[in-house]
Amino acid sequence: MSTERFTSGWTDKHRLHMVTWNVATAEPLEDVASLLQLNDQPSIDLYVIGLQEVNATPVRFISDLIAEDSWSHLFMDTLGPKGFVKVTSVRMQGLLLLVFAKMMHLPFIRNIQTTYTRTGIFGYWGNKGAVSVRFSFYGHMMCFLNCHLAAHMHNALQRVDEFEYILETQDFDIFDTPHVLDHKVVFWFGDLNFRIEDHGLHFVRSSINGGRLNLLWSKDQLIMMKKKEPFLQEFDEGPLNFKPTYKFDRKADSYDSSGKKRKPAWTDRILWRIKPKSLPSEEDDDDDEKASTSPDDGQEEYPIMVTQNTYTSVMSYGVSDHKPVIGNFTLELRKYFDTQLVDLTPVGEWSADQNALLTYTILEDFMSSTWDWIGLYKVGFKSASDYETFVWVRENELPEVNEVIEKSVVKDDLPLLSGEYVLGYYSTNLNSIVGLSDNFQILESKRAAMEGLVSKDINGIDK
Repeated sequence: MSTERFTSGWTDKHRLHMVTWNVATAEPLEDVASLLQLNDQPSIDLYVIGLQEVNATPVRFISDLIAEDSWSHLFMDTLGPKGFVKVTSVRMQGLLLLVFAKMMHLPFIRNIQTTYTRTGIFGYWGNKGAVSVRFSFYGHMMCFLNCHLAAHMHNALQRVDEFEYILETQDFDIFDTPHVLDHKVVFWFGDLNFRIEDHGLHFVRSSINGGRLNLLWSKDQLIMMKKKEPFLQEFDEGPLNFKPTYKFDRKADSYDSSGKKRKPAWTDRILWRIKPKSLPSEEDDDDDEKASTSPDDGQEEYPIMVTQNTYTSVMSYGVSDHKPVIGNFTLELRKYFDTQLVDLTPVGEWSADQNALLTYTILEDFMSSTWDWIGLYKVGFKSASDYETFVWVRENELPEVNEVIEKSVVKDDLPLLSGEYVLGYYSTNLNSIVGLSDNFQILESKRAAMEGLVSKDINGIDK
């Protein structure tokens, strides 16, 4: 994250890394490091991962209701040790959407809501459709929409109709952004299933093999539809300078060699939209534009600009007949706020040899509840529910702003071994952690020494 000057004041730059991948019911890989570009510089602040065709047989789906699915576990296990926490997820059978953020951003990601829309065979069993997540990021309203639209060459118009239906029917319980397009920034991505028209198989493959991808762009159905549909013209997309990502032989870099020999297509896409002040004119439609600025309410005082840094496929993954597509973006914005809603402080030394004490203070009036709770997290935790222990906030009355409230944590609930921890205040109404303490050490207890227990770090390696 960096801070720079931007028209009307100081702004911050945040890196967003997006993945869309139709995994074709495959089980997870062992290594997704290159997919996530974990060592990218400047470092990434947010991950948004959209999968399609996650294994969704009825028995498998029901079992996944009990615990996270195997793909979610893989991403959580990979990103957790790197300091990323799962903000939220939503699943509708084969469609899965995951959002991760650096721990430092958690108190500033608020009003998180998810929803879904079925568009498959009469909406039955959710075999096609969309899942979405919306939240405010330092006050800027954002929505991420992971779609799997109708297949086959002849269904281009149906795909547009399905997307329009999704936009019309999805709603959120937020007064100023009840619909997808009310958000200041919208990302539309997934297996959109648009194909390459007219050109024959031989021409398409020879254009790909010869590195002449630009010869195919004019017959890409999504590019063609954008010219006809004004609402699609509001969405930007980077140039398709990567090979079509469908359909491949599994565990190979060769296109479909089966008897069907399907024509390659850019089915997997990432687009974005900045809320316009008014409908764009035809002159504003510039396919080469890669940066967009929001001219909407508060733009002069609280600007946001989206710039795409990378738009490509990752050819090394072969478990599916689709290749994953990644998009890396810079979100340059001026924060509406940079203060947590709740201040948390551990008091004195903490160890399992004695009850521990913490204080919390509501810094700004929000919809606090007696159902809110404070979690003790080991640094490297994977999600808000991945706590060591928790305590409920004061139950008899809601706190006043700036009132310092003490809570104790029973020693039997504290970890026996030493480690680095953080306190997090979870708001049930905002569905998020709205306050974090500074990191602090829990000391090794005398009981741990007596029992000969050995500390392990978050990767399970002896220290």
